Amino acid sequence: MPVGIEAWIVQIPPITRGWLVLSVLTSLAVQCQLVTPLQLYFSFKSAFINVQPWRALTTFFYFGTLSLDFIFHMFFFMRYSRMLEESSFANRKADYFWLLFLSSLMLLALSPLFNLPFLSSPLAFVPIYLWSRRHPSTPISLFGLITITAPYLPLALVGFSWLLNGTWRAAAGDLVGCAVGHIGWFVRDVWTREMIGGPTVLSEPPQRVKRLFGED
Repeated sequence: MPVGIEAWIVQIPPITRGWLVLSVLTSLAVQCQLVTPLQLYFSFKSAFINVQPWRALTTFFYFGTLSLDFIFHMFFFMRYSRMLEESSFANRKADYFWLLFLSSLMLLALSPLFNLPFLSSPLAFVPIYLWSRRHPSTPISLFGLITITAPYLPLALVGFSWLLNGTWRAAAGDLVGCAVGHIGWFVRDVWTREMIGGPTVLSEPPQRVKRLFGED
């Protein structure tokens, strides 16, 4: 691996870096025909009745074959996941992992309702949505064409995904990801502030998770 690329990867925060590397390796494995998408998609029957539990993980790492849509989703996921991990979750790896873990569980539960065999793109919209809500006044330039404020970013990206793929089904998963991201934002930023009782297990990781990341 070239030194410049290796140095760039090392600079990415650990949770985003791990997600990025696994996603690229998964797509490369499919591109090289080492595995097929049929071995990676998630369904309750395949994962739990046919005892293929890896599908509950691989569904979050396959962004499709190397294409413009792949580059689009990987770029925005990596950009805003990195920015979120470096700002709101700086030195709080366990908290960021817990956010993505709970979001993944919600997406797995919602998958059959929306016929979503691959959940990588919906999960990628969770950090995008949370970042946009935590930086409401930040201006965003989309491809140098228009400028919007951050809260409109997720919907703008959903619309672009729709245009890119030419079908609303391609954007359906992204919309589900926005909905899950909204729940994550509400639980962490609204519920803990407005409701009596403060943080809960839905907004803060258990001690065992913190110990796993050396943050106890």
